[in-house]
Amino acid sequence: MTARPVLSRQVTQVLDAVAAAVDAGPVVRLGVVAPGGYGKTTVLREITRAFGDAGASASVVDDAHLLPDAELLALRSLVERGDESVVVAYRPWPRSRALAALAESLGRARPSLTLEPFTREQVRAVLPASARGLVDFVHQQTGGVPRFVQRLAGLGTTEVTPEVLASFRADLDWLDADVQKYLLAAEAGAALRLDLLGALLGVDADAVGDVIEAGRATGLVAADGTLLPVARLAVAALSRTDRRIAVRQRLAELQLRSGGPVLDLVRPLIGVGGAGNPTGVAGPEMAQAFRAAADEALATDPALAARLLAAIGTAGPDVAVRRAVASAMAGDLDAAMRLADQVISSGDVEHRGAAAEVAAIALAHRGQLARGTELHRWSPSSTSSAFAVIGQVGTGTLPTAALPVAPPTMLDGGASLMAQGVVESVTSSATTSLSTLVRAAGLLEPAGRAVLLPDTPAALAALVALHSGEPGVAESVLDRAMATSSGGALMVVRHRLLRAWIAMQRGNLAQAREVLVALRKVGRPLEPRDWLFAVALEIGVARRNSDLATLKRTWEQACEAVLRHPVDLFTFLPLGEFATAAARLRDQHRLAPHLTAARDLLRDLGDPCLWAVPLHWSALHAAIIAEETSVAEEHAASLAACRDRSRYAGIVSAAAESWLDVVAGKVDADQVEESARGLQAVGQWWDAARLAGQAAIRTSDRQAMVRLLDCARLLQGRTAPTTRKQPEPAVEADAGKLSDREREVAELVVGGLTYKQVGDRLFISAKTVEHHMARIRQRLGCTSRAELLDQLRQIVG
Repeated sequence: MTARPVLSRQVTQVLDAVAAAVDAGPVVRLGVVAPGGYGKTTVLREITRAFGDAGASASVVDDAHLLPDAELLALRSLVERGDESVVVAYRPWPRSRALAALAESLGRARPSLTLEPFTREQVRAVLPASARGLVDFVHQQTGGVPRFVQRLAGLGTTEVTPEVLASFRADLDWLDADVQKYLLAAEAGAALRLDLLGALLGVDADAVGDVIEAGRATGLVAADGTLLPVARLAVAALSRTDRRIAVRQRLAELQLRSGGPVLDLVRPLIGVGGAGNPTGVAGPEMAQAFRAAADEALATDPALAARLLAAIGTAGPDVAVRRAVASAMAGDLDAAMRLADQVISSGDVEHRGAAAEVAAIALAHRGQLARGTELHRWSPSSTSSAFAVIGQVGTGTLPTAALPVAPPTMLDGGASLMAQGVVESVTSSATTSLSTLVRAAGLLEPAGRAVLLPDTPAALAALVALHSGEPGVAESVLDRAMATSSGGALMVVRHRLLRAWIAMQRGNLAQAREVLVALRKVGRPLEPRDWLFAVALEIGVARRNSDLATLKRTWEQACEAVLRHPVDLFTFLPLGEFATAAARLRDQHRLAPHLTAARDLLRDLGDPCLWAVPLHWSALHAAIIAEETSVAEEHAASLAACRDRSRYAGIVSAAAESWLDVVAGKVDADQVEESARGLQAVGQWWDAARLAGQAAIRTSDRQAMVRLLDCARLLQGRTAPTTRKQPEPAVEADAGKLSDREREVAELVVGGLTYKQVGDRLFISAKTVEHHMARIRQRLGCTSRAELLDQLRQIVG
């Protein structure tokens, strides 16, 4: 027995009414109307079956819309006579007068049966059990059109196969040229643009309406007038390429004339032609359309914008400059600099300045700030003038002339404020500079990723904030920049690295490490400026973790990074980390020229305290590690000279004096604790905890030691014990029980740290760690180190 088809409740009710009418004897006159693929033939088959089961006869006609007028008029006469059952199925278009008259006669006898698409539940009933998981996909792709649902019923995944698309050829090939052209326009996204369709088809509005109705009657068009997703795929795959290109070209030209967006129309035309014509299009109007599409794509997808501009083929310097901008914003600085250099060297005076600005910005990201500043002077734009000022200050030269007046645009105003803020960081207070740079960041926020910048105002503000003990401000402005995509893809890594730097200073080493791991997973080589900060973060995290192996392994990269990126004002943070690491590794001579360059740069700028303090603080620690007391005292004196210039300088200067006293064995617990809490207040939590910890292990005062250890633990984010136990005996009845401190030591030793590293982590000496391990070994009754470690792994997990 043949399985009954899936039918809607409406159709079932009509079939029941037809069957009842047949049984009762009167004739049945019914019209069945729906676009192609909606199941008219299936319904007629079921009606024919009902008549057969009742032993009755009827005239059943399918696809009446294809019949000539004479046959339609004969059918109407049959309906009007009313002595014979007549069932007629037809599409809503084409609708000749004869078909309209027949439909009217049928409608007077019984309301027409208008078929609807399948619901989701009906689609589920049609699909085999193996494809039930694809119900939503099939329903979305087909719009529930029964014929198309059947075609997709054999899919095993959410990928429409070429075989399925090929089954649509019969639906498309018989259509007339105007309907095919309309479907191609709908595939391009212009199904609802009557103005474009009229110009494309060369007909008036009434004729456009006829073509649209003819398209709807195919069943390929959804209720909202757009192509069904699977129909869009089929039209794109089965239409002749030259015809598809011609329609898109024409639509793009029409849209361009009307001032509308053209990106979606032009995008598929990239690379569809041959070697002699890479785009498959020709003519100045289409070149203009590609330029307009590139402008649309620049903010959200600069790589696509670069491809669109490259697809124009032989283009002038204006297109080359646009392409250089897009390439730079996409992160392809090689292409940007190559294109810009071609324009600069071509002698084209009109576009040379714009090309120089692109090259200068690319060089800033490459760490060549001085060379970039020279190139900015080739550009007459006010943004280049502002960026040149930033480069001048960054390389050690204060501008002698007043800052140029910026035109009242968002970019020019933002660039002018950036330059003003950088100058103020040298000549005025940190608060003034920060305020200006934060305002610049706010001004450029609406532009988001749509502007090409040598650095973002957010990044500069974060640097100033970190150099002045305002990590909260740095954090806030960076988070805002990341949320608004300030500077686009080119600045994403820089913002993330600066955010990680804040985490490292606060002692959140795991968070800083996560950023480095995430950047490695991307697998894209970093530009020199970003690489410098990334390597410095790696060095800083390793040093704070007492991870000597990683420190040694990364040091060669650090030495290469400072060679690739000449010292400028905005690299003092990584340079300070490298200075401390160099002392730890006894390799100061390799970094000495770069530190000398930094000192010379500061001197040329008049030794601005804002930028000098963090560098002197790092150099102080490097000198302490290297046991160069006189050098450390020189840096402490430099810090003292800045003491009255800012709150941050005063805190760091006091902490420097405390460090020197601690190293000399003079531990004033009150002074140390005050200095440590001051460092914590300006965001240097790890430095604060280390100062307190080192003072604790150097004091001979037991009470001061306990107090400073508690302070160190609290500053490190660990809870200090509320009570102090008396020293435990060497052997206890419960031999497997460890004290809190012994368990802490055991966990770190089992984790692979050396006694020195454990001591650094817990602010105790390596000798004390050794004593703890000896007591644990005696308590557990272990006869070898291997046995001890095995038992400790079981105890501490």
